Amino acid sequence: MQSEPSILRDFTVDRRVWLLSSVSIGIGICAAILAVLLLRCIAFSTNFFYYHRLSMAAVSPSGSPLGHWMVVVPVVGGLIVGLMARFGSDKIRGHGIPEAIEAILLHRAKVDPKIAVLKPVSAAIAIGSGGPFGAEGPIIMTGGAVGSLIGQWMQVTDAERTTLLVAGAAAGMSATFATPVAAIFLAVELLLFEWRPRSLVPVAIASATAALLRVHWLGAGPLFQMPLLADISHVSFAIGALFLGALLGLISAGMSRMMYAFEDLFEHLHLHWMWWPAIGGIGIGVGGLFFPRGLGVGYDNIAELLRGSAPMGLIVGILIAKSLMWAFSLGSGTSGGVLAPLLMIGGAVGALAGHLAHAPFETQAFWALIGMGSMLAGSLGVPLTAILFSLEVTHCLPALLPLAVACVASYLVAALIMPRSILTEKLSRRGYHLTREYGVDPLELVLVREVMSPLAAGASTIPRPSVFAYADSTTRGAAEIMATEGVETMPVLDRATGQACGELSLKDLLRGRERSLDRESERLRLFGYIPPELGGHN
Repeated sequence: MQSEPSILRDFTVDRRVWLLSSVSIGIGICAAILAVLLLRCIAFSTNFFYYHRLSMAAVSPSGSPLGHWMVVVPVVGGLIVGLMARFGSDKIRGHGIPEAIEAILLHRAKVDPKIAVLKPVSAAIAIGSGGPFGAEGPIIMTGGAVGSLIGQWMQVTDAERTTLLVAGAAAGMSATFATPVAAIFLAVELLLFEWRPRSLVPVAIASATAALLRVHWLGAGPLFQMPLLADISHVSFAIGALFLGALLGLISAGMSRMMYAFEDLFEHLHLHWMWWPAIGGIGIGVGGLFFPRGLGVGYDNIAELLRGSAPMGLIVGILIAKSLMWAFSLGSGTSGGVLAPLLMIGGAVGALAGHLAHAPFETQAFWALIGMGSMLAGSLGVPLTAILFSLEVTHCLPALLPLAVACVASYLVAALIMPRSILTEKLSRRGYHLTREYGVDPLELVLVREVMSPLAAGASTIPRPSVFAYADSTTRGAAEIMATEGVETMPVLDRATGQACGELSLKDLLRGRERSLDRESERLRLFGYIPPELGGHN
């Protein structure tokens, strides 16, 4: 008789995904509003600190009439941020993304309500007073805080609360950069730690919602315009992108080490950490005297690089002054993101390569784009996000192939020489280790009948037990039953007959893990290979 088909499914999604998806629409709306408010607050702070006026018009600190008094402004901003962190919440210090990861992995996706207010305000002050940071880290943390607060109010599991937190984070990035697809991939590569319909669908809905609202409030994008690229499909461009990507992998590792070297330097100061952002502000102010365009977010610098019109003075200033200002000030523990500065530095490396090759302006813009994406892929360890992000902020589809080659090369080089990314290094310094590799659980690939032990004679007629596993179930499912019920051994039933056909113990489960280790460690030449069970030799 043909046995009953297994009830195992490809995915573990259930009907609660409809609830989470509905809530994610509201989270996307809230995150979009917060993204707009943050950008407005940064503009307001910049006008207030550098032009002494009350305005929300987007301006650059480099045009300020303050002259040498500009040195003082970042110090004042750093002092305010330090006071907010000391007497408000120290969670506002840092990039924003590591704090979101920490909340997800270690605190049941629970974020302090104060973060939703203090993080964007502190970031607006830090960036508006000249801090060479991006707005993406703070808005990711702020959007995530809103998602977490909604999840705390609802009766949900930790996994569902994580989904809502990440939905808010992705929506914030989507609204800030007009990159809904890249925001989804960032969530998968950096925050969700899984690829499942139960989490991917709500996150995608929140990101799309925020992107739709951004069109009405901030424009449809792309964020940066590029000249039309023609004739870049030659093999030479792909080869050039490969080498440039590998170089950016090395540079991204160097940038991470430089930033954390400054952080170590601050750790040795005999001063309370509250004062460190003000000291970091001194470095910003002094650097701003020599290179005023290094102050603030610097989207105008990225735009000029991607137009292919950046002069050599701007490129060198970004590579030297901007890099040092960013690494020194962020090492002080102030509030700000890493994405925009890294994009700018990577773009400058690419533009420099174009200058040295005497390329025309549209080709210089192409190399700036390659450098920008490669830096993002190597420093954050997110190659797919880097590829899609670079395309979405420029709509430069002809660059897809060389961009993919460069980002993968950068990712590989950085992964080989760096034990952790610039984001996860901060978690490591707090005593936590994070594995960034995703894979199917080895126990998901082994069925219970393959590892179970035989029953004693006559035991198959036992009454139906309350705790058991089916023979055609995965060993992962069986392990979850054993963990939930607190048992170390349980009978195995045949699904068709309902009779006991074996017994499963913890020792049996370890054999399933052993298969995974064999796949990773056993090297065989399979051509002409005969398995031992068929008469072959090991």
